[in-house]
Amino acid sequence: MEYKVIPFVASIDSKKGNSSHVADQLEEIINHHSKQGWKYVRLESVSTLVQPDAGCFGLGAKPGFTTSTQMVVFSK
Repeated sequence: MEYKVIPFVASIDSKKGNSSHVADQLEEIINHHSKQGWKYVRLESVSTLVQPDAGCFGLGAKPGFTTSTQMVVFSK
């Protein structure tokens, strides 16, 4: 079995957007890849630790942080 994983970052207008706009974007991605023979498996959340940046001689140092990204998983 072959897998394909692509990032999913929904984008909505803060004044007009709502959860159905997000659903429409996800549906569009699923339909697009289905037409190419891929079967939707699931939406997966991946947490990533971004390492701290020590800066130059401690100047401009930035602390590390954790971020979460949604990934759409397909199989063939």
